[in-house]
Amino acid sequence: MPEFRTSDNLRLWYEDQGEGEPILCLSGLTRNSTDFDYVLPYLLGEHRVIRLDYRGRGQSQRAPDWGTYTIPTEARDVLELLDHLGLDRVAILGTSRGGLIGMSLALMAKPRLAGLCLVDIGPELMDEGLEVIKDYIGKEPEAQDHETAALHLATLMSGFEDVPADRWRDEAHRRYRKTPEGGLTITYDARLRDAVLEAGAQPMPDLWPLFDALDGLPIACIRGVNSDLLSAATLAEMVRRRPDMIVAEVPRRGHVPFLDEPESLEALNEWTLLI
Repeated sequence: MPEFRTSDNLRLWYEDQGEGEPILCLSGLTRNSTDFDYVLPYLLGEHRVIRLDYRGRGQSQRAPDWGTYTIPTEARDVLELLDHLGLDRVAILGTSRGGLIGMSLALMAKPRLAGLCLVDIGPELMDEGLEVIKDYIGKEPEAQDHETAALHLATLMSGFEDVPADRWRDEAHRRYRKTPEGGLTITYDARLRDAVLEAGAQPMPDLWPLFDALDGLPIACIRGVNSDLLSAATLAEMVRRRPDMIVAEVPRRGHVPFLDEPESLEALNEWTLLI
């Protein structure tokens, strides 16, 4: 199993596949490397694709201190992964939290970035979406099997329309794993809730300097038209500041698109030609 040790001695899991210009895939807040299963076939063949499970998520080790579940610490973990792999520069495909980490790296270590594709995330976050996150994070599913969990996801996932039932079944298996007792459990450390609520109790920092730090790098943004986290107004301001940014708005998708939609793939294809 591919893994490395962080500077604070935590074991993190990653997957490294393919050859070509490297793309590092960074997932959403509670998610893991499986976020990119749908888009992986479209990236492999032309690119080396690296996927990381953050500390406390997926197959990576849970941190003794939940206070380390922060964007700066996770950005440091990313840099240590690049050092472990001997990579000077990498392009980042960042979904939600992964995009925030990518923007943070533009300030921390810009020479290590070859480009950034933001997936349904930007420098301003809508309160509506943040409240949804605070409501569900760290809570175990009520469903006791994946089939029931899939039905719940189809009902609860705001902004997603015309999604086949088998996609929701796939999502249920990615979000929850079987317990020895036969029920389901989340695939991340439930104490992530404590870290998120603590961060949410502080004033929201100005994230526009992070976005502006991407100046000169190839960037793209893929937004779900029905997103409750990235508004159309914020996207418009991002385009105003970076008129060269590649943009896709995916209909019938909320936070976040699956990335194998035609609109997503078109933007990704255009972006990968620049990195």
